Amino acid sequence: MRWLAKFIYFKALGWKVVGNTNFSKNSIKKAVIIAAPHTSWSDFYISLLLRKVTQLKTSFIGKKELFTWPFGYYFRAVGGQALDRTPGQNKVEAIAKLFEGKEEFRLVLSPEGTRKKVDQWKTGFYYIAKKANVPIIMYTFDFKNKQNKVSQPFYPTEDLEADFKFMKAFYKGVIGKVEAYS
Repeated sequence: MRWLAKFIYFKALGWKVVGNTNFSKNSIKKAVIIAAPHTSWSDFYISLLLRKVTQLKTSFIGKKELFTWPFGYYFRAVGGQALDRTPGQNKVEAIAKLFEGKEEFRLVLSPEGTRKKVDQWKTGFYYIAKKANVPIIMYTFDFKNKQNKVSQPFYPTEDLEADFKFMKAFYKGVIGKVEAYS
């Protein structure tokens, strides 16, 4: 099926992967991967195609309501993990625990926490990476240039403000689907 994913991603859709294109072959077995800007449901199928093209095993979390019939089986098969979003839970702690006991686990998250355009990112992904002691890998959904740009692994420091400034600079000039086609 990889040949079909490559045909759709590269030929039919005209996308490309740039930057750290060797990230699937390096020694990073655990990471938080942030994908932005997340503005459309189309980001999901682009991510699935990128995953197949690069042969990088990744997981994602979604609200538990997505994991019921008829889509639950499919979402779990492609790496989905259901998340109970009821208030009063320490979600950062619960998600960071997903890394424990696994030899290989790369979790893809949206720093915006939604598909809507936002001015500020949520901080959960950052604290998950710190708690799990794993790097952050950034990649883009650049619909204007039809590319997924991938960063080198970045290890969070103790300076949240500087780290966010560094990460946001990676996404400078990137146009999400809603912005590109609105």
